[in-house]
Amino acid sequence: MSYRVAVVGATGAVGREMMATLEEVNFPIKDIYAVASRKSIGVEVSFGNRTLKCLDLETFDFTKVDIVLMSAGGDVSKAWSEKIGKLGPIVIDNSSAWRMDPDVPLIVPEVNPDAIWDCKKKNIIANPNCSTIQMVVALKPLHDAAVVKRVIVSTYQATAGAGKEGMDELWNQTKAVFVMGDVPAKKFSKEIAFNVIPHIDVFMEDGQTKEEWKMKVETKKILDPNIEVFATCVRVPVFVGHSESINVEFENPLDEDEAREILREAPGISVIDKREAGGYITPKECVGEFDTFISRIRKDPSVPNGLAFWCVSDNLRKGAALNAVQIAQLLDERGVLTPVTA
Repeated sequence: MSYRVAVVGATGAVGREMMATLEEVNFPIKDIYAVASRKSIGVEVSFGNRTLKCLDLETFDFTKVDIVLMSAGGDVSKAWSEKIGKLGPIVIDNSSAWRMDPDVPLIVPEVNPDAIWDCKKKNIIANPNCSTIQMVVALKPLHDAAVVKRVIVSTYQATAGAGKEGMDELWNQTKAVFVMGDVPAKKFSKEIAFNVIPHIDVFMEDGQTKEEWKMKVETKKILDPNIEVFATCVRVPVFVGHSESINVEFENPLDEDEAREILREAPGISVIDKREAGGYITPKECVGEFDTFISRIRKDPSVPNGLAFWCVSDNLRKGAALNAVQIAQLLDERGVLTPVTA
């Protein structure tokens, strides 16, 4: 049994990663379509050994697919996802457009798989923010063991989180430094090469950025509305791979050795935690990997029942494409969709 799948935004970095991930996990596919805006009609993208030519979003017949992986930005998703859902397919949307809609489940399969059935309300499932995904994957097993009360998180987010333009700006500015040139900031508010920028997304009235707000409200929706989250989100001169320094206060005591063992047994997590030089994972090492990596697990004595750890993940994979594909796998495993007979 297999499914008919369309990837909307197939020419973008996440769209291409979705295509690669579908093939890599051997998702049961009968037909697959690459869909994009009119300017990308005919552009070729790869799916395994096949080459697909992009079709026009405006004229594509969505009644002939079962699942739509949407990675074309919030505006496109707002305009199209609900219309597509009414035609029958289930839309798995990677933008922020539907995340806080009460009729749309926000899903990380390792964390809240039972929410999958709520997709029937609008035939839309929202993929959470990349920085939220890796954090809640790490928090879930610890929350089950000792109940998370409060989280303080500082992120170190790669330029890939801002798309190809962000990565290109880091590359061009880095080259310019060595040839004494000058590449003004366009995608970011300040120069990103050899710099860090404490600003991701727009500022809100209370001083937090929208990225920081997303981490708070999405964690509450996915994991537990009683968890308090305070985030500081920072863009760093890394191409791919988000890192997070996470401090957690629990309701109940949790020994660091117990936490380490719990995390080792949890799905989607690899623990690399040796208290020696190099005994931890950096963003460069996580690129291309499916897991969320945890290092530097230690007691935080500044609060009752405190624990701190370092969390790293490939933001194009688990932070976007992989999580969307895992949601599609969950639809299959739970029998939410009626598959096409191969």
